[in-house]
Amino acid sequence: MKNKLFYEKRLILPFLLMLYLSFGNKCEAQRTHFIVDSLTTLIDGSCLPYNQVNPGDTVFLSGGQKNFLLIRNFRGEPGNPIVFLNHNGIIIINTDHYFGVSVENCQYFRITGTGNDNNFYGFQIDRVSNGSGIGIGKLSSDFELDHVSIKNVSIGAIYAKTDPDCNFNSTRDKFTQFNTIIHDNYIENAGNEGMYIGSTKYFGQTVTCNGTDTLLLPSLLDGVVIYNNIVNYSCWDGIQVSSASNNCRIFDNMIMFDSQSNTFGQMSGIMLGGGSKCDCFNNYITDGNGDGIESLGLGGYRVFNNIIVNAGRAFYPGDQTQMKYGIFISDISIQPDSSFFILFNDIINPKSDGIRFTSVKSKNSLIESNAIINPGTFNYYENGNFGVKGIDSYVMVTDKSADLSIKNNYFARTPDSAGFVASGYALLPGSPLIDAAYPDARGITFDFYHHVRPYGSEPDIGAFEYNPIFLGAVDHAKPQITADPPFPNPVRNLLTFKVSSYSQQDISLDIYNLQGVRISHELQKINSTDLYVFTFDTGTLPVGVYPYNIRSGKQVVSGKFIKIN
Repeated sequence: MKNKLFYEKRLILPFLLMLYLSFGNKCEAQRTHFIVDSLTTLIDGSCLPYNQVNPGDTVFLSGGQKNFLLIRNFRGEPGNPIVFLNHNGIIIINTDHYFGVSVENCQYFRITGTGNDNNFYGFQIDRVSNGSGIGIGKLSSDFELDHVSIKNVSIGAIYAKTDPDCNFNSTRDKFTQFNTIIHDNYIENAGNEGMYIGSTKYFGQTVTCNGTDTLLLPSLLDGVVIYNNIVNYSCWDGIQVSSASNNCRIFDNMIMFDSQSNTFGQMSGIMLGGGSKCDCFNNYITDGNGDGIESLGLGGYRVFNNIIVNAGRAFYPGDQTQMKYGIFISDISIQPDSSFFILFNDIINPKSDGIRFTSVKSKNSLIESNAIINPGTFNYYENGNFGVKGIDSYVMVTDKSADLSIKNNYFARTPDSAGFVASGYALLPGSPLIDAAYPDARGITFDFYHHVRPYGSEPDIGAFEYNPIFLGAVDHAKPQITADPPFPNPVRNLLTFKVSSYSQQDISLDIYNLQGVRISHELQKINSTDLYVFTFDTGTLPVGVYPYNIRSGKQVVSGKFIKIN
């Protein structure tokens, strides 16, 4: 990609300063520069000087405080997007406006906060009291959004959709939103959805146009890639993707504490909404009030390698009639004879059923090789009576006519028998999940850590493949160390590990990224059996999930911690 730096050529007159916050239908033509200062709130590609920006160029947005930013009418080209990049520091938006950043009628562009090596999030929207964090719409398409932090917004953090209206230029037959790529962003305290991608009105809505009731079908999305994002506290769904009918993938995201407002119909960690066909994999979803993953889509996709912990446990915890599931599958927009493939997921402590399958229109669906632990409805209380739902609580099929195969799943009331490592769900030697998965992996060749699957003769049940090269061998007969979970977890700056040694063997701490590459190694020389403390400064790490190994001799204690901003 070529980058072109344009130097300032502006003339600022005192009487024009009053126009800085006025964008309406006017162009800020008096601000003729391509290094855009922090006072500018409108960048319009149809006006001078911005109409001189060409495909492949970079528009530099100066760091500093900004009230809001409106970007519109820019056109890059395939392979040559126009890049909007923070310059000389962080862009910080703290506003009472109705958006932090809005993008209208743009194509082939990228907004990225990678302009400063010292800051993972070069764009920081710290507060929007009356609206959304970032909205990308009005016929915008073919874009990438990354390295943006969005906090404390009154409605959704990221919107990416164009709703149809009576102009009829954005209906399904006229417009498709292509290549929506959203990655490496951080969202905290969203008043509605963390991400709202595509229209939830897949079947259309009737509006009055020129005095006539008219059914308007929203545009479809083709090419959606959402990965490496973190959503921490959202009042509604963590990530919602709808009308994404082709080439859609949602993976490697972390969603914590979704659905905090308990709003009916808006409660899931990840919502595969109506009209969507999305592979959903390698996501970590924990402690939300909603379902872990809710599937309302077209079918013909895979949900795999996800770790879902405590889904719905905090949602009316004393009322078992208020149901929330690890994974929920429905027929709301299923295409005829499509299939659902639910594989290699770890579902731990869901409030109600582990997997609830309500589809009767799908064909040849498969639920296989999942590890489901302690579903809340195994024992239930209803109408004043205690009962035992038993094995149906792990996978509940509501209609026995469903065309569904259930194979090689692991069900347990407690995690102890599964052979998980301490403080995590990777596998210890001897785990009954090793080599126990169904051989038909539906083309899945990697696990949650993106290590090769299968490692042994057959795939392993659950999100992890046992890999002794990565985990090391553990000798349970001669324990040499015990380790408390690291704290605080999630962590912002300093992480503490407490390790008790029962031998004279040295202790090492290794920390890895999700690709399995070791990023830190620390060795503690041991003189006697005692309590040893490791501290690790996470301040320079990107936000994400990090596995670790604590090793003494042949024994390894493995787990993971979460770095937040």
